[in-house]
Amino acid sequence: MILGIDTSLGTAVAVVEADGLIRAESSSANPLGHAEVIGDLLVEALADAGLGPIGATVAPTPVTLTHVAAGMGPGPFTGLRVGIAAARAFAMGRGIPVVPVVSHDAVALSILLADPDALGFAVVTDARRREFAYTVYDGLDDDGLPVRTAEPALVPRDELDALLGRLGVERRDAASVSAAMVALVAARALAADRVVAPEDALYLRAPDVTLSAGPKKVGV
Repeated sequence: MILGIDTSLGTAVAVVEADGLIRAESSSANPLGHAEVIGDLLVEALADAGLGPIGATVAPTPVTLTHVAAGMGPGPFTGLRVGIAAARAFAMGRGIPVVPVVSHDAVALSILLADPDALGFAVVTDARRREFAYTVYDGLDDDGLPVRTAEPALVPRDELDALLGRLGVERRDAASVSAAMVALVAARALAADRVVAPEDALYLRAPDVTLSAGPKKVGV
């Protein structure tokens, strides 16, 4: 089973079996309270997963996690680092690997599972500061993973529609990212022995707070 965690928008946690069966999913839509809720959501999702698959009437089976799927963004610095740190800490505690996933890939997979014929669209999320983050997709590949035709990028809000018009793609706005879809992307990537995301977070812009270079030397 795979534990999925994403904090690129709200906070979402899920436990998914390798075949995509969802054992549990918990989330909070608050875009700012990641650190306050992620611990409770992890406890809730793991407890619910022990009851068996969602909607199942059969006896539950033990929750044996093999990987942690971490949504790497794009998203704001503060939110992303909470989820990624939680994923890495949990994986270290259990002695299991972290699988990085582009958060927009999870949204794209959800869209394509609902409409396999969806081609040429951009997943769009609010990046704040009057900017949007977007990633362009074109269907699923042979491994069942969304095909990225343009990597995640930022664009001013007022310029987004014109940009997507030039690219000839449909706009698909997302207000949340499903941790279950993050885990499913990871499961498909593992089955295909592929790496589908960088190990570093996709912040797309520098954080507001930077480390000081230290006191300035007198006479320099």
